[in-house]
Amino acid sequence: MTITFSTIFFAFLLLFNRIKKNTFFIVHFFILISIAYFMENFLSISAKPFGKPAFLVFLLLHFPLINIITFIAYGRDKRLAKLGQWRIPEIQLHTLELLGGTIGAILGQKIFRHKCKKKSYKATFYATIFIQLGIIYFILKTLHIW
Repeated sequence: MTITFSTIFFAFLLLFNRIKKNTFFIVHFFILISIAYFMENFLSISAKPFGKPAFLVFLLLHFPLINIITFIAYGRDKRLAKLGQWRIPEIQLHTLELLGGTIGAILGQKIFRHKCKKKSYKATFYATIFIQLGIIYFILKTLHIW
């Protein structure tokens, strides 16, 4: 699983050049790869690299974690806004949403009352949700789950 998770991470870095600047994304994958390493070496849970079970484990770990990371990013951005400091670029928040952090983004918007008035941000947010639904459909079809 560590090999699969690491390969997915490096593929994202190679395919999407701007994602290298997204600290939250980097932290997210560091945690995922660490969990995979722990599962393989300390819990003796392993899966064939690039096999369906490895991808399913990846998805099961990825979605809760990316939502937690996205929620934290919204909270951090709101705090930086209150302090009048340099904020997290909107593209980074949208990237986290697109990668599956929609629920964390919605909770962040509601709880922190952040990014809920700006119409251009909301339009991009809703477009991101539709793109994400298409990606989820593609993944489920590719893995023959749906």
